Amino acid sequence: MSSTKILDFTNPTLNGTIIVPGDKSISHRSIMFGAIAKGETTVSGFLLGEDCLSTIDCFRKLGVDIKVEGTNVTIQSDGIDHWQEPKEVLYTGNSGTTTRLMLGILSGTTLHTVLTGDASIAKRPMRRVADPLRLMGAKIAGRENGQFTPLAIQGTQLKAIDYTMPVASAQVKSAILLAGLRAEGTTIVREKEVSRDHTERMLRQFGAQVTVENGVVSFEGGQQLQATHVNVPGDISSAAFFLVAGAIVPNSNIVMKNVGINPTRAGIIEVLEYMGATMKVEVEDETAAEPTATITIQTSNLTGTIIEGDIIPRLIDEIPILALLATQAEGTTIIRDAQELKVKETDRITAVVNELKKLGANIEATDDGMVIHGPTKLHGAKLQSYGDHRIGMMGAIAALLSSSPIEIDDTDCIAVSYPTFFEHVNSLLNK
Repeated sequence: MSSTKILDFTNPTLNGTIIVPGDKSISHRSIMFGAIAKGETTVSGFLLGEDCLSTIDCFRKLGVDIKVEGTNVTIQSDGIDHWQEPKEVLYTGNSGTTTRLMLGILSGTTLHTVLTGDASIAKRPMRRVADPLRLMGAKIAGRENGQFTPLAIQGTQLKAIDYTMPVASAQVKSAILLAGLRAEGTTIVREKEVSRDHTERMLRQFGAQVTVENGVVSFEGGQQLQATHVNVPGDISSAAFFLVAGAIVPNSNIVMKNVGINPTRAGIIEVLEYMGATMKVEVEDETAAEPTATITIQTSNLTGTIIEGDIIPRLIDEIPILALLATQAEGTTIIRDAQELKVKETDRITAVVNELKKLGANIEATDDGMVIHGPTKLHGAKLQSYGDHRIGMMGAIAALLSSSPIEIDDTDCIAVSYPTFFEHVNSLLNK
């Protein structure tokens, strides 16, 4: 049953240190790669969010032995050739990453499988993945010719393709690359705008030879992955909510340790710098598979900016909370080239604009983004989360600025990516 929260803060300040949960994208992939590889893969810092637990559930149904102890996970696999055909449908919950990447992985097996998810997943477009996989020979059936779940996959021998990405999407790219592991020949993916590169990094971490040059990723099929250890850094998309809170809530100073700062994900840091945030980024380990940093953010005088072009894929998930940030900045902020927001967990352009308007924000939607005029004072209202974790968290951070209580429906959805979100808010309050 969904939960409603009424948030009422009086002159809050946020001070202290937190360690945000593990990166969702990397947590998903650690399970997938560990299941494909032969041997024992260990994972530390795993995100115990509902989406990542859906990925674990799917691989357990394929016969892979996965043990979870806190944020440590052990995956014992005899390799992809020894998976068992599942007796039931693989349920991916609310996770687009699980659904789309599993399509690529399962297409090259010998198994017959069916993927389905919740009501949100049933509306999300899947042909953007199914079509390039079909070019490789994949046998995928589903509603509207594979546009929507449920999707049935009859595993078969695949052939490599040379594919130019029509849109920047790490999920589509990753599905093709994971299918390419089992394909004959050299798989090539060409990107006009570089999307997050966790798959390429993890392929190398598991022993594959991968070439990445000028937006072109290529590698030979038939490579065997070798089990390894994966250390999952903190998720910068989760840290984003506290980066924004620290910048806009008066008299605040927040320190976040072990935050992943992968260059294909760290666009929000650049935007905060453009807007004049008082922030310090101290790199912890640049040589790791995924670089990390300690980030300190303080209450800041912010100026509006334009967010567009090739930075958009590097902060697409952070746009809802950046829109809230922009309501407190001096001047106008324009967000363009963000059409992908329309096919996320909900139409995030419409959702963000509708909910922030309820709070008194001066914001309007455009075809590919939004325009926000600031600064504006925010007041209370009843907000919808739309079952979207990032909209729910945006509303909760807005409540820290609101002159009266904010009520948010279905805050349970926040557990998808940040199960300890409200604990962290409370730990920072008025210290």
